Amino acid sequence: MEDRMCPKHERLLELFCKKDQMCVCVLCTETDHRAHYTVPVEREWTEKKSFPALSTPPSVKDWSETSVPTDTCVGMIRKLVSKLEATLTEMIDKLSDSEIKKVLKYTVDVTLDPDTANPWLQLSQDRHQVRHLGAWQDLPDHPDRFDTVVIVLAHEGFTSGRHYWEVQVGEKDDWYLGVARSSVNRKGRISVSTTQGYWALAMKKGQGYRASTSPPSLLSLDPKPKRVGVYVDYEEGQVSFYDVRARTHIYTFEDTFTEKILPFFYLYCCDKASDTIVICPVNEKHLIKQS
Repeated sequence: MEDRMCPKHERLLELFCKKDQMCVCVLCTETDHRAHYTVPVEREWTEKKSFPALSTPPSVKDWSETSVPTDTCVGMIRKLVSKLEATLTEMIDKLSDSEIKKVLKYTVDVTLDPDTANPWLQLSQDRHQVRHLGAWQDLPDHPDRFDTVVIVLAHEGFTSGRHYWEVQVGEKDDWYLGVARSSVNRKGRISVSTTQGYWALAMKKGQGYRASTSPPSLLSLDPKPKRVGVYVDYEEGQVSFYDVRARTHIYTFEDTFTEKILPFFYLYCCDKASDTIVICPVNEKHLIKQS
Protein backbone atom coordinates (compact mmCIF):
# COMPACT_ATOMS: atom_id res chain seq x y z
CA MET A 1 0.00 0.00 0.00
CA GLU A 2 2.95 2.33 0.68
CA ASP A 3 3.81 2.48 -3.06
CA ARG A 4 0.39 4.05 -3.68
CA MET A 5 0.91 6.83 -1.15
CA CYS A 6 2.32 10.26 -2.02
CA PRO A 7 5.74 10.51 -0.32
CA LYS A 8 5.34 14.27 0.03
CA HIS A 9 1.75 14.60 1.28
CA GLU A 10 1.07 11.07 2.51
CA ARG A 11 -2.16 10.99 0.52
CA LEU A 12 -3.35 8.31 -1.88
CA LEU A 13 -1.97 8.60 -5.44
CA GLU A 14 -5.36 8.54 -7.08
CA LEU A 15 -4.69 10.87 -10.02
CA PHE A 16 -2.40 10.68 -13.06
CA CYS A 17 -0.68 13.85 -14.36
CA LYS A 18 -0.71 13.80 -18.18
CA LYS A 19 1.95 16.49 -18.49
CA ASP A 20 4.53 14.87 -16.20
CA GLN A 21 3.36 11.28 -16.79
CA MET A 22 3.24 10.34 -13.13
CA CYS A 23 0.77 9.50 -10.35
CA VAL A 24 -0.12 12.35 -7.99
CA CYS A 25 -2.39 13.01 -5.05
CA VAL A 26 -5.07 15.67 -4.66
CA LEU A 27 -2.72 18.01 -2.79
CA CYS A 28 -0.13 17.70 -5.58
CA THR A 29 -2.63 19.27 -8.01
CA GLU A 30 -2.67 22.36 -5.82
CA THR A 31 1.11 22.71 -5.61
CA ASP A 32 3.71 21.21 -7.99
CA HIS A 33 1.14 20.06 -10.54
CA ARG A 34 -1.16 23.04 -10.35
CA ALA A 35 -3.06 23.65 -13.64
CA HIS A 36 -1.75 20.36 -15.11
CA TYR A 37 -4.25 18.08 -16.84
CA THR A 38 -4.97 15.08 -14.57
CA VAL A 39 -7.23 12.04 -14.85
CA PRO A 40 -8.16 9.26 -12.42
CA VAL A 41 -5.52 6.56 -12.20
CA GLU A 42 -8.07 3.91 -13.09
CA ARG A 43 -8.93 5.66 -16.39
CA GLU A 44 -5.26 6.00 -17.35
CA TRP A 45 -4.64 2.34 -16.54
CA THR A 46 -7.68 1.31 -18.66
CA GLU A 47 -6.51 3.40 -21.66
CA LYS A 48 -3.02 1.96 -21.57
CA LYS A 49 -4.39 -1.54 -21.27
CA SER A 50 -6.71 -0.97 -24.25
CA PHE A 51 -4.07 0.88 -26.33
CA PRO A 52 -0.69 -0.55 -25.38
CA ALA A 53 1.01 1.39 -28.20
CA LEU A 54 0.36 4.57 -26.24
CA SER A 55 2.38 3.37 -23.29
CA THR A 56 5.17 1.56 -25.11
CA PRO A 57 7.72 3.82 -26.81
CA PRO A 58 8.46 2.83 -30.43
CA SER A 59 11.72 1.07 -31.08
CA VAL A 60 14.40 3.25 -32.72
CA LYS A 61 16.98 1.76 -35.07
CA ASP A 62 20.56 2.85 -34.59
CA TRP A 63 21.71 4.19 -38.00
CA SER A 64 25.10 5.44 -36.77
CA GLU A 65 26.97 2.50 -38.29
CA THR A 66 25.04 2.54 -41.57
CA SER A 67 26.79 3.65 -44.80
CA VAL A 68 25.84 3.94 -48.45
CA PRO A 69 27.95 1.89 -50.87
CA THR A 70 29.96 4.46 -52.82
CA ASP A 71 29.92 2.48 -56.06
CA THR A 72 26.13 2.57 -56.28
CA CYS A 73 25.84 6.37 -56.07
CA VAL A 74 28.74 7.57 -58.22
CA GLY A 75 27.63 10.89 -59.74
CA MET A 76 24.24 10.82 -57.99
CA ILE A 77 25.08 13.53 -55.44
CA ARG A 78 26.65 15.71 -58.15
CA LYS A 79 23.53 15.39 -60.30
CA LEU A 80 21.22 16.21 -57.41
CA VAL A 81 23.27 19.25 -56.39
CA SER A 82 23.44 20.44 -60.01
CA LYS A 83 19.66 20.15 -60.27
CA LEU A 84 19.27 22.08 -57.01
CA GLU A 85 21.69 24.73 -58.25
CA ALA A 86 19.71 25.14 -61.47
CA THR A 87 16.48 25.51 -59.50
CA LEU A 88 18.01 28.12 -57.19
CA THR A 89 19.46 30.03 -60.15
CA GLU A 90 16.03 30.13 -61.76
CA MET A 91 14.50 31.43 -58.53
CA ILE A 92 17.20 34.09 -58.16
CA ASP A 93 16.67 35.24 -61.75
CA LYS A 94 12.94 35.62 -61.11
CA LEU A 95 13.63 37.64 -57.97
CA SER A 96 16.10 39.86 -59.85
CA ASP A 97 13.55 40.51 -62.58
CA SER A 98 11.01 41.43 -59.90
CA GLU A 99 13.53 43.78 -58.24
CA ILE A 100 14.19 45.62 -61.51
CA LYS A 101 10.49 46.10 -62.13
CA LYS A 102 10.07 47.59 -58.65
CA VAL A 103 13.00 50.02 -58.83
CA LEU A 104 11.85 51.44 -62.17
CA LYS A 105 9.39 53.70 -60.33
CA TYR A 106 12.36 55.50 -58.76
CA THR A 107 13.81 56.53 -62.14
CA VAL A 108 15.60 59.90 -62.20
CA ASP A 109 17.06 61.97 -65.04
CA VAL A 110 20.82 62.05 -64.49
CA THR A 111 22.81 64.72 -66.33
CA LEU A 112 26.57 65.30 -66.31
CA ASP A 113 28.28 68.30 -64.73
CA PRO A 114 30.80 69.84 -67.21
CA ASP A 115 32.59 71.69 -64.38
CA THR A 116 33.73 68.32 -62.94
CA ALA A 117 34.78 66.62 -66.20
CA ASN A 118 38.44 65.73 -66.66
CA PRO A 119 39.88 67.54 -69.75
CA TRP A 120 40.31 64.21 -71.57
CA LEU A 121 36.54 63.71 -71.47
CA GLN A 122 34.05 65.16 -73.94
CA LEU A 123 30.39 65.59 -73.01
CA SER A 124 27.44 65.74 -75.38
CA GLN A 125 25.37 68.92 -75.54
CA ASP A 126 22.47 67.27 -73.72
CA ARG A 127 24.87 66.16 -70.91
CA HIS A 128 23.74 62.52 -71.19
CA GLN A 129 26.82 61.14 -72.99
CA VAL A 130 30.56 61.09 -72.32
CA ARG A 131 33.55 59.75 -74.22
CA HIS A 132 37.32 59.79 -73.91
CA LEU A 133 38.37 62.27 -76.58
CA GLY A 134 41.92 60.99 -76.97
CA ALA A 135 43.18 64.57 -76.73
CA TRP A 136 43.59 67.08 -73.92
CA GLN A 137 41.17 70.00 -73.91
CA ASP A 138 42.12 73.42 -72.59
CA LEU A 139 39.36 73.88 -70.02
CA PRO A 140 39.02 76.34 -67.12
CA ASP A 141 40.73 75.14 -63.95
CA HIS A 142 37.52 74.78 -61.97
CA PRO A 143 37.94 73.69 -58.29
CA ASP A 144 35.41 70.87 -58.88
CA ARG A 145 37.23 69.49 -61.95
CA PHE A 146 39.13 66.18 -61.84
CA ASP A 147 42.54 67.19 -63.18
CA THR A 148 44.22 63.78 -63.35
CA VAL A 149 41.74 60.89 -63.17
CA VAL A 150 39.29 60.65 -66.09
CA ILE A 151 36.10 61.10 -64.07
CA VAL A 152 32.97 63.20 -64.46
CA LEU A 153 30.25 63.60 -61.83
CA ALA A 154 26.54 64.12 -62.33
CA HIS A 155 25.05 67.55 -61.79
CA GLU A 156 22.41 66.15 -59.44
CA GLY A 157 23.18 64.65 -56.03
CA PHE A 158 21.19 62.75 -53.43
CA THR A 159 20.84 63.30 -49.69
CA SER A 160 17.77 61.12 -49.24
CA GLY A 161 15.34 58.84 -51.04
CA ARG A 162 15.54 56.14 -53.71
CA HIS A 163 16.90 56.68 -57.21
CA TYR A 164 17.43 54.57 -60.34
CA TRP A 165 19.08 55.19 -63.72
CA GLU A 166 20.52 53.12 -66.58
CA VAL A 167 23.83 53.40 -68.41
CA GLN A 168 24.81 51.97 -71.79
CA VAL A 169 28.42 50.75 -71.65
CA GLY A 170 28.37 48.60 -74.81
CA GLU A 171 31.64 46.85 -75.63
CA LYS A 172 33.92 49.28 -73.77
CA ASP A 173 36.51 47.54 -71.61
CA ASP A 174 37.82 50.13 -69.14
CA TRP A 175 35.23 51.98 -67.08
CA TYR A 176 33.74 52.60 -63.65
CA LEU A 177 30.24 53.76 -62.82
CA GLY A 178 28.30 54.20 -59.60
CA VAL A 179 28.10 56.92 -56.96
CA ALA A 180 30.67 59.00 -55.09
CA ARG A 181 30.68 61.24 -52.03
CA SER A 182 30.45 64.91 -52.94
CA SER A 183 33.61 65.55 -50.92
CA VAL A 184 35.90 63.20 -52.90
CA ASN A 185 39.28 64.61 -53.84
CA ARG A 186 39.28 66.07 -57.36
CA LYS A 187 43.00 66.76 -57.75
CA GLY A 188 45.89 64.38 -58.37
CA ARG A 189 45.81 60.62 -58.54
CA ILE A 190 43.09 58.84 -56.59
CA SER A 191 41.94 55.30 -55.90
CA VAL A 192 38.38 54.43 -56.85
CA SER A 193 37.28 52.40 -53.84
CA THR A 194 34.79 52.49 -50.99
CA THR A 195 37.55 53.68 -48.64
CA GLN A 196 37.90 56.79 -50.83
CA GLY A 197 34.16 57.40 -51.12
CA TYR A 198 33.29 55.50 -54.33
CA TRP A 199 30.70 52.73 -54.66
CA ALA A 200 31.21 51.42 -58.17
CA LEU A 201 30.98 48.59 -60.66
CA ALA A 202 34.04 48.42 -62.91
CA MET A 203 35.34 46.74 -66.03
CA LYS A 204 39.15 46.76 -66.11
CA LYS A 205 40.80 45.79 -69.36
CA GLY A 206 42.52 42.44 -68.99
CA GLN A 207 41.26 42.05 -65.41
CA GLY A 208 37.51 41.58 -65.85
CA TYR A 209 34.68 42.95 -63.75
CA ARG A 210 34.96 44.05 -60.14
CA ALA A 211 33.21 45.92 -57.36
CA SER A 212 35.16 48.80 -55.81
CA THR A 213 35.48 47.25 -52.36
CA SER A 214 38.86 47.30 -50.62
CA PRO A 215 40.40 45.04 -51.78
CA PRO A 216 38.33 44.79 -55.00
CA SER A 217 35.73 42.01 -55.27
CA LEU A 218 36.17 40.16 -58.56
CA LEU A 219 32.95 39.34 -60.40
CA SER A 220 32.29 36.64 -62.98
CA LEU A 221 29.68 38.03 -65.36
CA ASP A 222 28.38 36.05 -68.31
CA PRO A 223 27.05 37.45 -70.53
CA LYS A 224 28.90 40.75 -70.33
CA PRO A 225 26.49 43.52 -69.34
CA LYS A 226 25.94 46.07 -72.12
CA ARG A 227 23.44 48.16 -70.20
CA VAL A 228 23.72 48.60 -66.43
CA GLY A 229 20.99 49.72 -64.05
CA VAL A 230 22.03 51.56 -60.88
CA TYR A 231 19.73 51.76 -57.84
CA VAL A 232 20.41 53.83 -54.73
CA ASP A 233 18.52 53.75 -51.44
CA TYR A 234 20.10 56.55 -49.40
CA GLU A 235 18.50 55.75 -46.05
CA GLU A 236 19.37 52.04 -46.31
CA GLY A 237 22.93 52.76 -47.51
CA GLN A 238 22.34 50.53 -50.53
CA VAL A 239 23.84 50.75 -54.02
CA SER A 240 22.77 47.95 -56.39
CA PHE A 241 23.78 47.17 -59.99
CA TYR A 242 21.74 45.18 -62.51
CA ASP A 243 22.31 43.78 -65.98
CA VAL A 244 19.27 45.35 -67.64
CA ARG A 245 19.31 43.14 -70.75
CA ALA A 246 19.73 39.87 -68.85
CA ARG A 247 17.40 41.08 -66.07
CA THR A 248 19.86 39.90 -63.41
CA HIS A 249 21.36 41.34 -60.24
CA ILE A 250 25.13 41.99 -60.38
CA TYR A 251 26.23 43.35 -57.01
CA THR A 252 24.98 45.33 -53.99
CA PHE A 253 26.96 47.55 -51.61
CA GLU A 254 25.63 48.07 -48.09
CA ASP A 255 27.08 51.06 -46.27
CA THR A 256 26.11 54.25 -44.43
CA PHE A 257 25.86 57.59 -46.24
CA THR A 258 26.58 60.73 -44.23
CA GLU A 259 26.73 63.36 -46.98
CA LYS A 260 25.53 64.07 -50.50
CA ILE A 261 26.39 61.38 -53.06
CA LEU A 262 26.48 61.87 -56.84
CA PRO A 263 26.47 59.50 -59.83
CA PHE A 264 29.94 59.32 -61.39
CA PHE A 265 31.52 57.92 -64.54
CA TYR A 266 35.12 56.95 -65.32
CA LEU A 267 36.20 56.20 -68.89
CA TYR A 268 39.77 55.41 -69.91
CA CYS A 269 41.01 54.79 -73.42
CA CYS A 270 44.82 55.09 -73.87
CA ASP A 271 45.20 58.28 -75.95
CA LYS A 272 42.56 57.52 -78.54
CA ALA A 273 38.93 58.42 -78.97
CA SER A 274 36.62 55.93 -77.30
CA ASP A 275 33.06 54.85 -77.72
CA THR A 276 30.45 56.73 -75.74
CA ILE A 277 28.95 55.95 -72.36
CA VAL A 278 25.29 56.95 -72.48
CA ILE A 279 22.85 57.68 -69.66
CA CYS A 280 19.74 56.13 -71.20
CA PRO A 281 16.05 56.88 -70.89
CA VAL A 282 14.80 53.93 -68.84
CA ASN A 283 11.81 53.27 -71.08
CA GLU A 284 13.98 52.93 -74.19
CA LYS A 285 13.64 49.42 -75.69
CA HIS A 286 16.41 49.30 -78.27
CA LEU A 287 20.17 49.21 -78.03
CA ILE A 288 21.86 52.55 -78.59
CA LYS A 289 24.28 52.56 -81.50
CA GLN A 290 27.79 53.27 -80.37
CA SER A 291 29.61 56.15 -82.05
